[in-house]
Amino acid sequence: MSIHPSLRGINTLVGERSVFTRRERIEKLMRDGKMKDEASAYGLPKVRTRFKLKSKRAAVKKEEKETKKGGKKGK
Repeated sequence: MSIHPSLRGINTLVGERSVFTRRERIEKLMRDGKMKDEASAYGLPKVRTRFKLKSKRAAVKKEEKETKKGGKKGK
């Protein structure tokens, strides 16, 4: 039997944040070359915090589907 998510340990509330602070956004934009030192800190463009990565399992399933489709065409 599994434990309810609300009853887990103390550090479960600390996770990956979905937004950056203004300072973090400016630092990232400057690293990417999208902002210069003299630019205004207001009206900043959106900055993605993380990217979804395809899992190995999903890639294997996709390959299996493609091989199955290819095998049916050959018959």
